[in-house]
Amino acid sequence: MGVVFIRSFDKHRGNAVDRVLIEALAVETVIGVYDWERTIRQRLVMDLEMATDIRAAAADDDLTHTLDYAAISARIQTFAEESQFELVETFAERLAALLREEFSIPWLTMTVRKPGAVPEAAAVGVRIVRGSLETVSDAPA
Repeated sequence: MGVVFIRSFDKHRGNAVDRVLIEALAVETVIGVYDWERTIRQRLVMDLEMATDIRAAAADDDLTHTLDYAAISARIQTFAEESQFELVETFAERLAALLREEFSIPWLTMTVRKPGAVPEAAAVGVRIVRGSLETVSDAPA
C-alpha cells in the first residue's frame, strides 16, 4: 500500500484542492456471482483519492486535522472482511458511502480491481467518483 498527498487546481473555483491517496490497498472478501465464488475469499485491489484541505494539518503537524489514512485503510479492511457481495460495483458503492460518512470525506475517487476474474486480463474492476469538490475548502490557495 502506498500513500501520497497531492494538491491540484480546481479551475472552476480557482482554489487548490488537496487529495490524500491510498494506492494498491489489497483486501480479501467474498465477492462474485458464481456459486463457487460464494464459498471463498478473493482479493480486491483498491486505489483511493480523497479530497481534503491539508493546510491546517501541515501547519500544526497534527494528524487530527487531516484524513487518517491508517484509520481509513483499517476500516476498509474491516468492511471487506465483513462483506459479501456479488458485484464489485456494489462493494465500491457501499464502501464509498461508508467512508464518506464515517470520515467526513467530501469527495473521493475509488478504483476497485478484481485480479484474475478474466483470464485474459490482469484485472477487471470499476472506478467511481462520489461527492463534490465544492465543499472541500473555500480558501484560495
